[in-house]
Amino acid sequence: MVTGPTQVPLRVEYDAAHGGRWTRLHGGDRQWLWRGPEPGRNEVRPGDPFVDAGGLEECLPTVRGEPDHGEVWSRPWRTAGPGTVVIERPAFTLTRRISDSGGVVVADYRLAADPGYRFVWAAHALLGLSPDAHLDAPAGTPTRLHPEAAALLPPGAWPTGSPWLTGPWPAPAGLPLDTFGPDDGTAVGAVLLDCPKVQVIDSPDRLTLELECDGQPRSTALWRNLGGWPAVAPYRSLGVEPMLGAAFDLADAGPLDAAIVPPAGEVSWRLTISAHRIH
Repeated sequence: MVTGPTQVPLRVEYDAAHGGRWTRLHGGDRQWLWRGPEPGRNEVRPGDPFVDAGGLEECLPTVRGEPDHGEVWSRPWRTAGPGTVVIERPAFTLTRRISDSGGVVVADYRLAADPGYRFVWAAHALLGLSPDAHLDAPAGTPTRLHPEAAALLPPGAWPTGSPWLTGPWPAPAGLPLDTFGPDDGTAVGAVLLDCPKVQVIDSPDRLTLELECDGQPRSTALWRNLGGWPAVAPYRSLGVEPMLGAAFDLADAGPLDAAIVPPAGEVSWRLTISAHRIH
């Protein structure tokens, strides 16, 4: 007999010395974070191209663009207490505290910078999911497709010179994105706007990610790479990424597409991750 969902306690591990990267998110008999094929993650230096090692990388102040995946993933973070790490850059200081009390992972962030500082942040979480998995988000959520999707649309469908094309979830511009499916040689990036909470369903497991932040744009970024990237030796990688902002590249972000530090000089936000299983 099938019963309702029961909570599966989660535990998290991270590597402060290498960009604060989350290396494990595990509960019960499941490891949620995917591990990538790219070697050399621990030898990365600031300014290097992104190394797709999997896990959850912290991306700030941009995801795409310059610097590649932001400034903080390629630098060591300083330990500042139990579960707490800090990284200091000329333009900002970011503090993160992770706890897993009660089996729910809670990551609290605080960014200090000059008032008016604009940024995009993403919890670049790459997940190990089966072809049967799907992403549950509110139907009709405005969703921005990014340019790699143009090749999957009818000729002429992409607006000339536009950094994105917006349509309703789950099939913006008629391109279904909610199912992950088997590898088909495609790779698509998208941003679900004003969407702070989503659930990944990979029967019988559910992973819920929720982002809380007052006064800032909250989105969920999606990277659905079904063996379409990179051009040489492509592989499968699936990203579900809570985000402050509404664009992958800070350079493309309009007035409402980036987080902005208020006059108080700080922005605080919370990422909560929980897991359940249907029995």
